[in-house]
Amino acid sequence: MTITLHDFELSGNCYKLRLLMSILKLRYDIIPVDFFPGREHKSDAFLRLNPFGQLPVLQDGDLTLSDSGAILAYLARRYDASGQWFPDDPAVTAEVLRWHAVADDITATASAARLALGFDYPFDLEKTQAGAHRIFRIIDEHIWFGEKSGRDWLASPAHPTTADIACFPYVMLSEEGGISRQDYPALRRWTDRVRRIPGFIVMSGIFPAGPALPAA
Repeated sequence: MTITLHDFELSGNCYKLRLLMSILKLRYDIIPVDFFPGREHKSDAFLRLNPFGQLPVLQDGDLTLSDSGAILAYLARRYDASGQWFPDDPAVTAEVLRWHAVADDITATASAARLALGFDYPFDLEKTQAGAHRIFRIIDEHIWFGEKSGRDWLASPAHPTTADIACFPYVMLSEEGGISRQDYPALRRWTDRVRRIPGFIVMSGIFPAGPALPAA
C-alpha cells in the first residue's frame, strides 16, 4: 500500500507524522496543501477528505484518516514492529492518549499564538500565550519529577512514545508565538532528548537536529 500525507510544511501537526514516519523508516508521498494564504484546507475537494477542514490527512491504501493524534496511534500500531511507540498495555495506552490530549491543548495555545503572530489569525494573543505558559509549567514540573525517579520521557515507559512526538513540535515552535522556554529547564532537556532520537528530522530548518544516539 502507498502512504500519502496531505501536508503543509510549516504545520507542527503535519510534522509530527513526518517525524514518526522517519523514525519508523516508512516511505510515503506528500501532497502539499496551501494552508496559508490559499486556505486550500477549506476547499470542497479537501473537505471531502476531512469535513472538519483540518490538516493533516493521511491515506494508507483505501483508508483515510485525520487528526494527528489518531494518525500517530495508527502508524505506530500498524508499522512499529517493536511495539514501543504505542505500547499495547491498557494503562500505558491511556497514559499516552492523555498526552495526545495535552498536545491538543498545546496546539490550542502555543500554536494559536504562533498563528496570531505569523499568519494574522484573529486569536487573543495574550490569552493564548498565558495558556501555553500554564501548560509548559505543568509539563516542566512533570518532567523534573520524572527525571528524579529515572524517567526521561512524558509517559512511564523507559523509552519515547507517541506522547513525546505529539507534544514536541509546538513546544519547539513556541517562540514563534512569543512564548519563551527560558524558565522551563526540564522541558528544554526533554526537547534535547527528543532531538537525539534516531531518525529525527528537522522541520523546515526551524529547529536543528541533535547528535544521534549511539545504536543500542
